[in-house]
Amino acid sequence: MTASGRPPNQLLQLLDAADFDLLRPHLLTVEMVRKSVLAEAGAALRYVYLPHGGAVSITVSLSEGQMIEVAMLGRDSVVGAGAALADGIALTDAVVLFPGTASVLEIAAFRAVAATSASFRKQMARHEQALLAHAQQSLLCNTLHPVEARLARWLLRAHDLSDSEILPLTQEALAQMIGVRRNAVSLVAHALQRAGIIHYSRGQIEIVDLPALEMTSCDCYSVVKAHHLRLAEALP
Repeated sequence: MTASGRPPNQLLQLLDAADFDLLRPHLLTVEMVRKSVLAEAGAALRYVYLPHGGAVSITVSLSEGQMIEVAMLGRDSVVGAGAALADGIALTDAVVLFPGTASVLEIAAFRAVAATSASFRKQMARHEQALLAHAQQSLLCNTLHPVEARLARWLLRAHDLSDSEILPLTQEALAQMIGVRRNAVSLVAHALQRAGIIHYSRGQIEIVDLPALEMTSCDCYSVVKAHHLRLAEALP
């Protein structure tokens, strides 16, 4: 708990007192274990997750087995709100990328609070708008920008959510996240390491020079960050 007596999730922190009191009796704290599946596309969702830390990768998969990340969510987000307020069926996969804790509540409780409070519904709608903008920016980035900029953008977002310069991640997994072949990530990672910006070893990437990594990234990083900051500013 933070000094406010609420879990350290941005949306929970910024809810007005009446809305948080509606949620409070239904919230449980769980550990988000790395690689655990929180939602599966096409399957019924049971819980809504409000991460306190760590990161959750929101991905879409093709029938050929290819997968790409459309958003990375953490303590500035909620996982499953859109599906919960619709038909309860997840449209994307949600997999824990970096471990952490989260507040969870069952979909029925989430829907009951939304049905009771217009301000809560409005805030969840704002969040879904920010998430859609996040996903659209990721798609634009992965379509138009060079691998070096995409890799830097992704590492910066991961750093923001994990609060760590050391990210437990293989190059193969990172290649999947940004939608490129592993050898493309290897070439770019090697160049960034030679430049003293990152250091990578088997299963681990360390950010050595954060300002240089920000200079390497495209504007998509700052655009996505601004979306989440505006969401916080829009809450009461």
